[in-house]
Amino acid sequence: MDKNMHMLVLVLKHVELIDELIKELVEEGIHGGTILESTGMASVIENFDDFPMFGILRRIMETEDEKESSRTLFFVVDDDDLVKAKKTIRRVTGDLSKPNTGIMFSIPVEGVEGLGE
Repeated sequence: MDKNMHMLVLVLKHVELIDELIKELVEEGIHGGTILESTGMASVIENFDDFPMFGILRRIMETEDEKESSRTLFFVVDDDDLVKAKKTIRRVTGDLSKPNTGIMFSIPVEGVEGLGE
């Protein structure tokens, strides 16, 4: 019988937690994820001038230190690993319902290939 698979997505605003989070996930057997640098849409919109293109260009040209960055993590996991990963993420990040913390969600996926199983 095939396992139910999920894509777990975490947008983490507290980038200083990324090393600890990855370490804890690996210790729980969760690996093979992808991590992207990301910027929230709200931080771009707040800098729009009368002509939006200038605001967009200004955000693109800012240094990384000036941007409000985050990390977006993607994992494809089975039911058991989904439970473990979410529990680990909550333990490291704390309450995600607090503002500017992050967002976590999962969606079912089908036809997964390339996990090396």
